[in-house]
Amino acid sequence: MHIKTTKMMSCQVRVAGNYVTVLLDANSFDAVLNDTIFLDISRHRNQILKRTFNLQMPSIKPAEERKWMEQHFQGLSLSKLCTSMNTHIQNLLLSDQKDFGPSVWRQDGLFSFCYSLLFRAGYLTLFERRDNMTVVYKEFRKFDGLLTKLARGTIRGEESKTANLSRERLRELLSPNLLSRGSESESWQQSYYRFLQKEEVDTEMQNRALLLQLWTTQCNAGPAAFWFLGFLLTHPEAMKALKSEFRNLTLQDTSLQHHPINMLEAHSTPVFDSALKETLRHTAAVMIGREVVQDKVLRMANGQEYHLRQGDRVCLFPFVSPQMDPEIHQDPQTFKYDRFLNDDMTVKDKFYKDGIRVKYHTMPWGAGSNMCVGKEFAVSAIKQFVFLLLTYLDLEMCDPEAKLPPINHSRYGFGVLQPDGDLQIRYRLKRTQHAM
Repeated sequence: MHIKTTKMMSCQVRVAGNYVTVLLDANSFDAVLNDTIFLDISRHRNQILKRTFNLQMPSIKPAEERKWMEQHFQGLSLSKLCTSMNTHIQNLLLSDQKDFGPSVWRQDGLFSFCYSLLFRAGYLTLFERRDNMTVVYKEFRKFDGLLTKLARGTIRGEESKTANLSRERLRELLSPNLLSRGSESESWQQSYYRFLQKEEVDTEMQNRALLLQLWTTQCNAGPAAFWFLGFLLTHPEAMKALKSEFRNLTLQDTSLQHHPINMLEAHSTPVFDSALKETLRHTAAVMIGREVVQDKVLRMANGQEYHLRQGDRVCLFPFVSPQMDPEIHQDPQTFKYDRFLNDDMTVKDKFYKDGIRVKYHTMPWGAGSNMCVGKEFAVSAIKQFVFLLLTYLDLEMCDPEAKLPPINHSRYGFGVLQPDGDLQIRYRLKRTQHAM
């Protein structure tokens, strides 16, 4: 690999003979995000989908698929999905504890605990099937563990065989024939299947597309919740501030109409929102790439120009800049739960570099045409999970001096990072519900 940098506005990386220009100036991102003529969004993405999911859908227009997604993740449809997800989170959380009294401590890895519960809740919400959710989750974790190697084309030997078998098993479990059983109403995923039929995608590719949607909708919430709770457990001042905000919510609202399941929707939660945003700043590592289809002059916000050659690629990696840029975020490696709060507890959204306000100061959900369509759904799920967990359970680390495990570096570029290891916790039902 060869890297050439110039004042950290951009860097050029040579990988396997191909040049990739990594743009580091957040105020110049729009020059890439808004260009649909000289830069192509689909070619590299299609290569990744073919390697990872063995998926090719040339008849699908990205704009049409996004339009369909937006219809289901906005407005009334979004509200219904969030209500269903929140109900499933609460039911699963309590049902998992039904055989254990308040005096019984249970032990688990925090990552496994978060991923399992949020995946199952998401599967029930989008697929509306309970009969095989445990099998699907176990197979999904196996496949997800090898996904980055599949995507990069570096998987070999027994791992390749395992990944292929797991992929085929998941397709069987998600097949439309099975999805059509056991549900009186049409699920979100059944609706997606009908969209594919309308777009004349053949049956085999429809099955593969369902697996893509399973991964897309379920791969980030569990890891994000792990990091959120992990930061709270290892930063007592953050946990104290968040629990204080929760207590104030219950004091403000004593009516029965605001059940814990929708308490967060009824009140503002500035501390909670800031802590989540800070968590994602630390752990969301999306990669936004484009292929240069015509020679292009990339004009930076400061007036500098760079020549991009046809056939090369340009990439945004917000995890490095702006999220971990010390000129934008002071002491960026430190978790500061109130980083996105002003002194008067209002939202802090103005950040500067070299005296100039930075348009994109954190980008956990992407931007422009790369903005995650399911952002609001994911945020609702993460917040409800953390809120309900701290409402119903006593939660603590097995080792009070434990540290968060390191990041699994192979996950860079694939959404929310995952840990290399786990954080051991113990938990039990609270003796008095809602006590913080």
